[in-house]
Amino acid sequence: MNPNEFPTKGNLILAKNSLKLAKQGYELMDKKQNILVKELMELIDKASSIQSEIDTTFRSAYAALQEANIKMGIRNVSDISHAIPLDNSIRIKTRSIMGAEIPLVTGGEEMKPAYAYYSANESLDVAREEFDKVKRLTLELAGVENSAYRLASSINKTRKRANALKNITIPHFTELSASIANALEEKEREEFTRLKVIKSRKG
Repeated sequence: MNPNEFPTKGNLILAKNSLKLAKQGYELMDKKQNILVKELMELIDKASSIQSEIDTTFRSAYAALQEANIKMGIRNVSDISHAIPLDNSIRIKTRSIMGAEIPLVTGGEEMKPAYAYYSANESLDVAREEFDKVKRLTLELAGVENSAYRLASSINKTRKRANALKNITIPHFTELSASIANALEEKEREEFTRLKVIKSRKG
């Protein structure tokens, strides 16, 4: 038997304190879970909105690119595309929501034209602007989706801890507190009876 489960007043105090802490822990886990779920729902809505905007922008970008290919020639457009420099401005930081580390994607600077305006068609400018917008939206979507995944993982862990407290820890210390209290009451009754018998014999 665990020494902490012996029916003593000290163990009763320990059991009651453990029960109190377990209940507080469960309340905190429950609040944390509710906050994380709310954040997750907001991220899901945001991701859906960004995805819809990306789809619309992609269609516009490809339509403008197709027009540029027709008016300027595919070879000329291809040559211009190879002159566009790589974007090295993307950075990933993190922030914490109730202990869950979620990414913050920054960067994706606006592409500057890598060609002379007189050598291009207006449709190419539109295509460049639209694809640039797609890039920035895609970065934002990647950050939101990754954040949603991490929040979902954190919610799952929090739910497991809350369930363990609710279904295992709290019932255990509730039962232990009652068991120790009953045993102590029984001892007190026995002691009272014993003293009463001794007193009656002396009398």
